[in-house]
Amino acid sequence: MLEPSNNNELPIIPAKRYFAIGEVSELCGVKPHVLRYWEQEFEQLDPVKRRGNRRYYQRNDVILIRQIRALLYEQGYTIGGARAHLESDGSKDDSARTKQVIHQMIDELEDILEILK
Repeated sequence: MLEPSNNNELPIIPAKRYFAIGEVSELCGVKPHVLRYWEQEFEQLDPVKRRGNRRYYQRNDVILIRQIRALLYEQGYTIGGARAHLESDGSKDDSARTKQVIHQMIDELEDILEILK
């Protein structure tokens, strides 16, 4: 697991539609039981559940989890404070996620360009 202060060192999010809880755990640097707990605490975090109650997270869920992780572990918010911050920054939150997705895509495209050279 990564140290809480190493959010910048998290792995690149692969170009996939759905991620299993184990994959999200590795991508976000938190354990699966923490992800399940955060689902109860943050209403914005609502992965798709399929057969046998298996969770499948989408890319925007992974980005939201990384944001929650940063609020809790790096900025020192409590669960309630992080929840209030996410609820009050609804429009800002969407633009921040969009910017993060664009930045992530640029990084991935640069990596692909490097491989093709």
